[in-house]
Amino acid sequence: MKIVTSREITTIDRLTIEEYKIPSLVLMERAALSVVKHIVKMSAKNLIILAGPGNNGGDGIAAGRILKNKVKKLTIFQPFCEDKLSQDCKTQLEIAQKFNIPIIRDYPQEKEIVHADVIIDAFFGTGLKRPIDGKLAQFIEKLNTFKKIIVAVDIASGICSDTGQLLGVAVKSDITVTFGLPKKGHMLYPGKDYTGKLFIEDIGFPEELIKSDSIKTTIIEKNFACSLVPPRPAYSHKGRYGHVLVIAGSTGKTGAALMTAKSALRAGSGLVTISIPELLKDVFQSKILEEMILPVPCTDRTLSRKALPQIIDFLNERATSVAFGPGVGVNEDIEIILKELILNCKCPMVIDADGITVLAGIKDTLKESKTDIILTPHPGELSRLINISVKDIEKQRTDIAQKIARDLNVVLVLKGVPTVVANPKEEVYLNPTGNPGMATGGSGDVLTGIIASLTGQGLSTLDASLLGVYIHGLAGDIAARVKGFHGMIAGDIIESLPEAFIELSK
Repeated sequence: MKIVTSREITTIDRLTIEEYKIPSLVLMERAALSVVKHIVKMSAKNLIILAGPGNNGGDGIAAGRILKNKVKKLTIFQPFCEDKLSQDCKTQLEIAQKFNIPIIRDYPQEKEIVHADVIIDAFFGTGLKRPIDGKLAQFIEKLNTFKKIIVAVDIASGICSDTGQLLGVAVKSDITVTFGLPKKGHMLYPGKDYTGKLFIEDIGFPEELIKSDSIKTTIIEKNFACSLVPPRPAYSHKGRYGHVLVIAGSTGKTGAALMTAKSALRAGSGLVTISIPELLKDVFQSKILEEMILPVPCTDRTLSRKALPQIIDFLNERATSVAFGPGVGVNEDIEIILKELILNCKCPMVIDADGITVLAGIKDTLKESKTDIILTPHPGELSRLINISVKDIEKQRTDIAQKIARDLNVVLVLKGVPTVVANPKEEVYLNPTGNPGMATGGSGDVLTGIIASLTGQGLSTLDASLLGVYIHGLAGDIAARVKGFHGMIAGDIIESLPEAFIELSK
């Protein structure tokens, strides 16, 4: 499903009215009916509608008129000056007056809020750009202290529909009824926390508009993820399912390499080999069963640049994908190895963790790459790579992911809540799976192994990333059902991968 910005939904709305000749008041009535559908299920007796000056307020007023005979008491509060009202909002207000609905040109008093069962927030929709301040901000802060059911029309007032950031203050809703398509602000934090349960209602936008290729952001849905799972023909063998070379691990960080390798196997790889510092050969040999190891020359802690000939030979002769970086260390030797791999590797490559930190000094090399590359940073690693603060990255996750994927000509997997996948064509995808229990050491290493496995099995770097983040989060959700959020570790995600693949196919 597509996810839109305020500009994109405004364009859809305008074209529906101008090109398809559906009057704006008809769309408003349909929006109001969509809200009413959810309100009537609540059996509310006392209803308050908070109406703003724009068309969002008009939606709320229209919903109130339709609900008039369905509740015991209904009051519309519309505290904005007449000259600030949109034409459609004025029209709905005039109609409501003819229906003898109580309309108060002020904010509700505390006693009125106390006696309300449900409050409809129709102050502002997706067009809000400036921070809410003054008396309205004070009212919203007070409103949020009451434990009342709040239903937001389109988007909670005060949430930026493009970034999910708070515009000063915002109404904290329990339910949001939005129209046509979800907005970015519904999916990105902190906006997601203010959205509550999201309902997406069809109010008559033409299908070709809401599915337009000009809309670049999409949410990864289960059916789509299922369609990406590599087939497993009955007549096949391990060589058919790829051979992942994991270049990872160093003294004190052997676990990262082991988890990357194990998750690659659990994601379906036929073969997995870990290229490790030869001084750690005995450590790794005692820990593995299904994986293989490729001991190579090393320094006192990490891989040495002298390992390059062995690694390159292995890549050219056997590997179908590479996972580089988890626990590999950060020094000049690792930088030289990574640079040569970028320039000479012919199979898809996933770069993560220490690999991304090292990449910061040689990222121009990406322009000369002979293969497709996936970067899987968390915000801290991306901050080091592009010299932008973590705070600024989190404020504009999708826009930054889009820009970096384009500028570096890579598929970028920006880990976090939600994980964002972007490609050089500026297409952006948001992953809906996952939970707080996955915020644990090694979770990113598991994702690296999954994505490397899927590229090794023949998926494109984009498809491998999309399926990878979805199945990674789904495995985390399955693990959380048993372990809970607090007790979950990365190994639980790995062990839940088989069940995740089963659940995805249901």
